[in-house]
Amino acid sequence: MNANHLGDEADLLLRGGRIRTLDPGGSTTDALAVRAGRIVALGADALGLHATETVDLDGRTAIPGVNDAHLHAAWLGARWPHLFFSDTSPHEQPSGTLVRTAVERRAALRNAWRLLAELGITSYTEPGIGPGEDTGETGCFGTAMMDTYLELHRAGVQTARVTLLRLFGQLDGSADLAAFEQGIRAPKPETDPHWLAVTGVKIFADGIPPMTTAWVSEPYPDGTSGELLPQGAEGALHAYRRMISLAIEQGEQVAVHATGDRSIEEFLRVLEEQAGPVAAAPHYVVHADLATPAQIERMGTVGAGFAVQPLIAEHTRDWAGAQLGPARTAAAWPIGEMLASGALTTITSDAPIATPDWRIGLDASLALLGRDDASTREQLLRRVTIDPARQDGAATWKGSLELGKVADITVLDEDPAEPGRPFGGVGIARTIVDGRTVFEQD
Repeated sequence: MNANHLGDEADLLLRGGRIRTLDPGGSTTDALAVRAGRIVALGADALGLHATETVDLDGRTAIPGVNDAHLHAAWLGARWPHLFFSDTSPHEQPSGTLVRTAVERRAALRNAWRLLAELGITSYTEPGIGPGEDTGETGCFGTAMMDTYLELHRAGVQTARVTLLRLFGQLDGSADLAAFEQGIRAPKPETDPHWLAVTGVKIFADGIPPMTTAWVSEPYPDGTSGELLPQGAEGALHAYRRMISLAIEQGEQVAVHATGDRSIEEFLRVLEEQAGPVAAAPHYVVHADLATPAQIERMGTVGAGFAVQPLIAEHTRDWAGAQLGPARTAAAWPIGEMLASGALTTITSDAPIATPDWRIGLDASLALLGRDDASTREQLLRRVTIDPARQDGAATWKGSLELGKVADITVLDEDPAEPGRPFGGVGIARTIVDGRTVFEQD
């Protein structure tokens, strides 16, 4: 494309470094031009434009803006810098109600957005906000927080794009089928989906293996098998399957917290059995600790996927191993099989459970995979950029640095795809959202 056909002006020009577009061919370039928040030229075409602002990369590497596809931003902002998996002692951990007023709710979100900008994160999924948590302990997940999101969104002050899932039950707890049905039929708020997309619903199916609350086929050492969390007059299994069906009937994206193989299996069966309106974004399982190889293949066949947390796996492996035994522990957290299958897979933090620093999460991924090479590193980078955009139903306009897509860019001091150095040692130099710098390293 000739630069003369693009007009003579650009708002922003990046040049003088390596730009990893993460397009389907994995191409790189040395320059990128932005106009009105969109990428309008690459390479020589970009260099041919006059730019209002020029950023000299000075040998640094730019990648698409990082997208954490499972991160509780309101909770993170209210708790920061305290994480559940951290050196913070139990008596220093925040507890009880964390936000009580509109001022505190706004401060929590703004605090999270500042932190995410410093980490090069330009998009994230807030996985569960709604009336099911109106009486929740923390104050971070109820209708009032949804209202705060809408207020800041309409004020145009976001520095990160948000995909939000509605919640009609308790976070990590039970949900009543009747209340779920009433909630799922309620209209969604009107938003600009490029900044606040309300794509679907979060359902909590079970607990976690270390607590023997994941619903599993093979019993734990104490003889129990975990249980389903949804509740209804016709039993937990009926309630769980009906919740999934109701969401599909409404054209909603369904994200299910499911760690046990039995809870994953029932989710898959509903997806395989039920035709419904095409959702705005693909359905997926969150965590999927004990997904089997067959389930992974079937998930790809139905066009669904996984949002996984390798860093949580690293923190909990020994704890879970006491309940699972050596064989099941060795097969747990099957990220290698997920990547090999081609099924949609996103690598996420679940912050504030673990750190929102995606670089640490990718190092944990390398450890799980047991290899470190350029191809693997590029695969992992795609799981925090283009695959999350696919999960958001937004891959046509974000997730890679291609012509016409939004200019969401993370600039790094070094090339993260080069093997031999931890991702965690690569510095973040600049974060750009919609063509505007929201963080710059001193």
